Amino acid sequence: MIRRFAASLFALVVFTAPALARGAPDSFADLSAKLLPSVVNIATSQMLKAPPPQDMPTLPPGSPLEDLFKNFLGPKSNNPQRVTSLGSGFIIDPAGYIVTNNHVIENSEQITVTLNDGSSLPAKVIGRDLKTDLALLKVNPKKPLPATKFGDSDKARIGDWVIAIGDPFGLGSTVTAGIISARNRDINAGPYDDFIQTDAPINRGNSGGPLFDMDGDVVGINSAIFSPSGGSVGIGFSIPSNLARDVVAQLRQYGVAKRGWIGVRIQGVSDEVAEAMHLLTTQGALVADVTPDGPAAKAGLSKGDLVTGFDSKPITDSRTLPRIVAATPIGKTVNIDVLRGGRKQSFRIYVAKLDEGPPDKPGKSQSAPNLPNGGPPKPQSNAAPQGSKLSQLGLSLGVLDGAARAKFKLPAGVQGVVVSDVTADSPAADKNFHPGDVIVEVQSQKVKSPADVEQKIAADIKAGRKVELMLVNRGGDSTYVGLRLD
Repeated sequence: MIRRFAASLFALVVFTAPALARGAPDSFADLSAKLLPSVVNIATSQMLKAPPPQDMPTLPPGSPLEDLFKNFLGPKSNNPQRVTSLGSGFIIDPAGYIVTNNHVIENSEQITVTLNDGSSLPAKVIGRDLKTDLALLKVNPKKPLPATKFGDSDKARIGDWVIAIGDPFGLGSTVTAGIISARNRDINAGPYDDFIQTDAPINRGNSGGPLFDMDGDVVGINSAIFSPSGGSVGIGFSIPSNLARDVVAQLRQYGVAKRGWIGVRIQGVSDEVAEAMHLLTTQGALVADVTPDGPAAKAGLSKGDLVTGFDSKPITDSRTLPRIVAATPIGKTVNIDVLRGGRKQSFRIYVAKLDEGPPDKPGKSQSAPNLPNGGPPKPQSNAAPQGSKLSQLGLSLGVLDGAARAKFKLPAGVQGVVVSDVTADSPAADKNFHPGDVIVEVQSQKVKSPADVEQKIAADIKAGRKVELMLVNRGGDSTYVGLRLD
């Protein structure tokens, strides 16, 4: 399981070698001695209300079970308790600015930073960002503090040496070494996942610490580990420095992260969707919906466009576009490259500011989410006739009338044909269809009734089409789904 380490969690510091290949160092001692003073321990505390005491069961006087239940239930007390947790961080400015993970300091009432020399200072939160799990703290030192700097994480390569410095299990400053095991990991921690994976041992208390390369620059902020047991198994994840640098700069200036927004909902391109849309590649970000009057709509983008480039940067998948858009300066006008109907087109698009919502609540991702397992409650089956193509695909459809809207809580703006039931282990189930999904279009044609869908599928089968492309409204968001007909 993926574990984050905040209060009682982990913080890590890993060193990543530069772009040019190097042999294994004879020792990490000189580099460690140089960097240890820039890494700090972060202790947080908060008061928690005590849970209500459990009532003792009624027992006969003098029962031998009386002592047993007293020991098991414990003394009755409504007094709040103070809980503490440990993490790590690193100094980026001699004036006392410190970077750590947001989950290290989340919900804390008091934050204490302990420097490498053993001295402790109270810290205040300058800003924090839930989407990237980053936070910026400030202490007021009597003299300038030893600071480190961000390196270029884009130059870090798989196989490069790195070292992690942190405070695992509250033992004190600890150095571990390893290599970069993988790049661009998505662990479903947030909408901008782009983690560096390392085998440098990382444990509880390492969270928020730096990942260093062999030049002594921070190429990552250690944030999570994969661990069934809670201890290091050699799979740790760090936020790339090139992502963290921009967020930390905004936290320092504004107290919050300000991100770019263009008003599209995008998704990845499956093999079936690529075949149905006659795309020669599955690379890029497919536009599933366009926000009315948003920057993309004003620029001329449409549903079904495949975004292949943004601001002269290649878009290789649906995770790349949100990260690049978010990092683009607000107010900048850039080129966006798309494939539309097999033809390359380019548009000029204005980058607006993403509405993040309240600071303590994550905003809405620009990528299409997965519907939670189970979906809405299943209604009575409105099954297609036995042997029909809809039945073979595992779909039972119904008219989107008032009763269906009430049952599935569908707003009036959603139009199409409602999915009333899905057969288990069917092609439709494999593509994550659930009761309450609304089929809006079939092969770019709007549908209003189950008969429309049936007739369109029958016509496409007769025409030799192998995959049916459906535009589905799922939980209020549009997504393209390719259903294989053969």
